[in-house]
Amino acid sequence: MSSRKQILLNAFSMNCVGHINHGLWTHPRDRSQDYTRLSYWTDLARTLERGLFDGLFLADIIGVYDIYQGSVDLTLKESVQLPVNDPILLISAMAAATQNLGFGVTVNTSVEAPYSFARRMSTLDHLTEGRIGWNIVTGYLDSAARALGQTGLGEHDNRYDRADDYLDVLYKLWEASWAEDAVVRDKARRVFAEPARVRPIHHEGPYYRCEGYHLAEPSPQRTPVLFQAGTSGRGRQFAARHAECIFIGATDPAAAARTAKALREEAVAAGRRPHDIKIFVGITVVPGRTAAEAQEKLADYLDHASPEAGLAHFSAGSGLDLSRFELDEPIDYSPGNAIQSVTQLARQKGWTKRQLLKELAIGGRYPLIVGDGAEVAEQLIRWVDEGDIDGFNLTRTVVPESYVDFIDIVVPELQSRGAYKTAYAEGTLRRKLFDQGDRLPSSHAGSIEARKLA
Repeated sequence: MSSRKQILLNAFSMNCVGHINHGLWTHPRDRSQDYTRLSYWTDLARTLERGLFDGLFLADIIGVYDIYQGSVDLTLKESVQLPVNDPILLISAMAAATQNLGFGVTVNTSVEAPYSFARRMSTLDHLTEGRIGWNIVTGYLDSAARALGQTGLGEHDNRYDRADDYLDVLYKLWEASWAEDAVVRDKARRVFAEPARVRPIHHEGPYYRCEGYHLAEPSPQRTPVLFQAGTSGRGRQFAARHAECIFIGATDPAAAARTAKALREEAVAAGRRPHDIKIFVGITVVPGRTAAEAQEKLADYLDHASPEAGLAHFSAGSGLDLSRFELDEPIDYSPGNAIQSVTQLARQKGWTKRQLLKELAIGGRYPLIVGDGAEVAEQLIRWVDEGDIDGFNLTRTVVPESYVDFIDIVVPELQSRGAYKTAYAEGTLRRKLFDQGDRLPSSHAGSIEARKLA
């Protein structure tokens, strides 16, 4: 039995046509425009489970990308995450089509009250038998704030302050409202739940107030597995307290190692262990049966990709209208109110618009690995070993081809090197990922909040 670290793997997708690698919806073999059909998603879920993927990570946004050229014209033409449908509604169907695949769903904390959201996630945790995770986002689009009736996007760090309070409400509902032995289902006594074992929560925070009983009985995990993607200074503080799985961007293993070190140190400062968090890097893979086949496939994909659509996506994430700059004009990437980590690398590299378009050749900004199965497997293992990361969010290119190719070409090579599982572990998503219990560990903020009320 190999002692090599087992790579964790999520498929990274979104309930839309164009997600990360833009323009590839025009490829003749791409099926992403079928995203409104349930069979598209249940077929994908079965495919991922065949490949022993740990999860399907579903991104989401509220709002539209209207920064580039000051309009949504290119966004609509290239379907840059518009139209975009609700990801939550996909999960029950995909869970029914699978037995082990986990689901990480993105929901913005500014969209609804924590009380109703808590019930929705508990319901999904029940229906998936403990296979649900929540990707916590605070929003970054001014268009979303306006659409939700707000005057504009809140200040960056303040959005995390609000989210801290939001999570404290959720922990009380999920972890403390119902005792573990509250539900007895005693037909003879006509007692479904013991009244003395169910209690309301009382929360009076700086941003949220809540007084009431959690509407759902305890689910397999109680609190869903918590994903988060902020790596700004304030984002790292938030992740150190709440996140179990953290999604980062990195150009190479050395950059990943620096970010991982900072995140694990923050976790320790918050009273947790460094490996209480699992770190995932976003990555694009184009594999072939031979190296030549992989290169031919990449060339084919590049013919259909849209670097300019990628630029529109980058403009939204950075808050900069990059259409206003000449190809070689210097760009001021000063930290703004959007996603600070998006511009961090561009600022360090001093990228011009021409260089950005080169980086976005395949339509997206994540590192690209191209090669036969052995070469891809070795590079992924190097990322894990040298970058101190735990796994990857695998972006899609041509759907479902990119996932099928990865499963058929790369997975066997990873398995032969002892770097990837050959069967699913039993239990909930949290148990599978951490090889521990179904519930939050005692050192986690959510468990601590529950103990305060005990």
